[in-house]
Amino acid sequence: MIKLKGRRIDIETGGRKIALLNREDAGEVGLHSNDRAILRHNTIEKIFLVDVTRDVVKKGEIGLFEGNTDDDERMDGKVVQVEPAKSPRTTGFIKRRLAGEYLAPAEIKEIISDVVENKLSDIEAVFFMGSYYSHDFNEDELSALAEGMAEAGKTLSFPGKLVASKHCTGGVPGNRTTMLVIPICVAAGLTMAKTSARAISSPAGTSDVMEVLCSVDHTFEGVTKIVNTVGGCIIWNGAVNLSPADDRLNQLRYPLRLDPEPFLLASILSKKKAEGAKKVLIDIPIARGGKFESEERGRSLAKKFRSLGKNLGLDVQVVLTAGDQPIGNGIGPALEAIDVLKVLEGAKDAPDDLRKKAITLAGLLLEHCEVAKEGEGEGMAEEILSSGKALRKFQEIVEAQGGAKGVTSSFPKPGGFRRKVFADSDCTVFGFNNSQLTKVARFAGAPKNKGAGIYLFVHKGSQVKKGDPFFEIYSENQEKLNFAFNEAVGDPGIVMQKSVLEIIGKNTDIDQ
Repeated sequence: MIKLKGRRIDIETGGRKIALLNREDAGEVGLHSNDRAILRHNTIEKIFLVDVTRDVVKKGEIGLFEGNTDDDERMDGKVVQVEPAKSPRTTGFIKRRLAGEYLAPAEIKEIISDVVENKLSDIEAVFFMGSYYSHDFNEDELSALAEGMAEAGKTLSFPGKLVASKHCTGGVPGNRTTMLVIPICVAAGLTMAKTSARAISSPAGTSDVMEVLCSVDHTFEGVTKIVNTVGGCIIWNGAVNLSPADDRLNQLRYPLRLDPEPFLLASILSKKKAEGAKKVLIDIPIARGGKFESEERGRSLAKKFRSLGKNLGLDVQVVLTAGDQPIGNGIGPALEAIDVLKVLEGAKDAPDDLRKKAITLAGLLLEHCEVAKEGEGEGMAEEILSSGKALRKFQEIVEAQGGAKGVTSSFPKPGGFRRKVFADSDCTVFGFNNSQLTKVARFAGAPKNKGAGIYLFVHKGSQVKKGDPFFEIYSENQEKLNFAFNEAVGDPGIVMQKSVLEIIGKNTDIDQ
């Protein structure tokens, strides 16, 4: 055991508790990089992972990175006792899982708890997730995963209210239906405390788009007050501590795009349970080259979603939708927010595909919750949207989350640097490479730069003449705009078929 003086270091670590020791101090106590250490100060006792440095912290100091502890637990300037910590017994569980053994529900939950408590290193947690690629899983493990994730954080509760939720498995640019389904369904009487993610690999997550209009960063108590006041919210899930295990595991899944099926299922439904929902609608877009390529895979997932939901006390309905092209015209936070506002306001140039899909999903959820009779949900959703009720409810939600009262009377401004990509010949738009469009939008600066992204002038089946624009790229930076434009010119992400007339016009044999 060694005593060191705590020193706060203003670097965020994504919630991971990391302590930085001088090499001499680390050697004295027998600690190496990636070892675990117990830090004690008065009644505080925390486990940290160790990094070692020659001179970033001096001998006799211990560096504590920003975000490692709550404000009342900061050990900055205080004397801290440091000693090595033993490996948790869950590392043995993980080794057994890697060898192909099924784990008991209690063992799965203990692993999830250790992930949240920072008792497992990133490598150990990644090996745990990776074991589900090489070995099958059973229903008990899946339920334990979801329950463990939900139980590790807080759970919202709205007694006496019919609480519902909606989720899309992703993979489609645009597709900002959540911001329309929520106000439609809340206006119809449902309670919806919707927590959404920020983008990881896409041009925008729902939280990124909503943040263009109002704050999405609210406390657990703040969310409860907002929902009790206006009936619903659309907030960032990372601020509410509803599923901290899932947030941590998602960070670790990103570099290798790890997406083992049990973690996909458990991630989504654990958050629905933490939202206090009883009725859930899951949207699974299907597209070749997309996240889920076949209806068969979609139906298999749907069956597992419903089964897991039943085990968690959730009544889950699943709908398979087309995911072969972007939904709406905008791709990127501000441009997607503009699409949503245009649909809510009934603007003539509102994207019809976004409007129709939102009405369909809202109608299904209203029927699922028995607010509308079977076959009448879409009609009810259409009436709520067309009458302006959804717009007014959305405005209430925006105001309750700190947005301006007149936010729906003026559209957000996209980035000031822009450039169009044009067709170099007559053609028909045959399809889209969603991943390439996503890449171009991200090169332009989305989602971090809210005004960056793409505005589409075409959709599947559009007839395009030479010189017509396919889309316009927006950026907040000239250099990023140039970078995105060059990527788009090399591969615009639009699959084209030249028109028959053009092919005949260039065919010498037919001309003769």
